[in-house]
Amino acid sequence: LEKLCRDYWQPVYAFVRRSGWSPHDAEDLAQAFFERVLSKQWLRAADRSKGRFRSFLLAMLKHFLANHRRDARALKRGGRFEFVSLDADSPDESTPRSEIADVNAVRIFERQWAIALLEQVMTRLRQEHADAGKTEMFDQLKVLLLGERGQSTYLDAAVRLNKTEAALKMAVSRMRHRYGELLREEVARTVTTPDEAEEELRALLTAMA
Repeated sequence: LEKLCRDYWQPVYAFVRRSGWSPHDAEDLAQAFFERVLSKQWLRAADRSKGRFRSFLLAMLKHFLANHRRDARALKRGGRFEFVSLDADSPDESTPRSEIADVNAVRIFERQWAIALLEQVMTRLRQEHADAGKTEMFDQLKVLLLGERGQSTYLDAAVRLNKTEAALKMAVSRMRHRYGELLREEVARTVTTPDEAEEELRALLTAMA
């Protein structure tokens, strides 16, 4: 439960929150969802041959929330769960508000999923450098790996690490290559075929755009 919450808490919470629950209730529901996933052993139904784990988890979450909405409607006013208005732009009158809310919630879920996945990759890459005794170098070069050049330059890092700029550029190039390998590994764990992995990578880039 701890690892599941750590890896996918934010995507699940973001989806629940965007679906109309108050912040406090969204936290409770996200926690209850993960507990239900494990207690009912829903993950045993996650057949890799049936597609992406991301889609499977989202389908389970929608089903879970639908049941809670049904139960909430059966309670008297002032019951446990409280709905709040969505913070959305004015919808097109030709499209039902529920459909717009669902689309927005899915987009937020996918973006948060992508962020969580990239964070997992970065954590693995940092651990590899730590195992090699290169934690300081990784921490100094991380901003360059991510392209955040406004915060640091190769010259700045070279001075701090007592390395040449050429050496650091080579190190960042290797880090970027390894980052790509780890990203593909993480994505491959959640899909069935190489083609699906490529599609998932494209979906990840789209979600982060």
